[in-house]
Amino acid sequence: MFLLLIFSTPHEREKFEYIFHKYKKLMLYKAYGVLRDSMLAEDAASEAFIRIYKNIHKIEDPDSPQTIAFVVTIVRNVAITMLDRETRQDAEVLDEEQRDDFDVEAQVLAQISTEKIYKVIDDLREEQKNVFLLKYAHDLSHREIGELLGISENNVTVRLHRARKNLAELLKKEGCVNE
Repeated sequence: MFLLLIFSTPHEREKFEYIFHKYKKLMLYKAYGVLRDSMLAEDAASEAFIRIYKNIHKIEDPDSPQTIAFVVTIVRNVAITMLDRETRQDAEVLDEEQRDDFDVEAQVLAQISTEKIYKVIDDLREEQKNVFLLKYAHDLSHREIGELLGISENNVTVRLHRARKNLAELLKKEGCVNE
């Protein structure tokens, strides 16, 4: 894949290679989680890397939580699109939570630039931001988040609720979404 890609600068090439090597396993894992097929997951990851290549100039720090969220969101959306194409007649393949999350994400992302979303997420309180990113960028369960942060699952639920509420208020304040 690298042979066909033309970069504006050597720095962009190095950044892309770093992202590729650092996140390829995570991307395959996320794609497989949606598609449940290793060959399709590889196709989804490849398509996601093409999209990352096209947007490499938007990535400042390849190790930042924003980059991880960006990478995971792209591969997840590519995988969901592939799944939708494969099973258009059989929509119940996606469980209700995935469809709801994707619909909300698609509506918000259609209205707001990625940079604006990251800026608003950065404005959340640190404890809310951490829980929010672990849930939606890394797709961890409440139990896994609780174990990582040393808090109860109920506390995770409360922090996520508050983060979503504060995020909605911040997005409204920024004029990014309508009431």
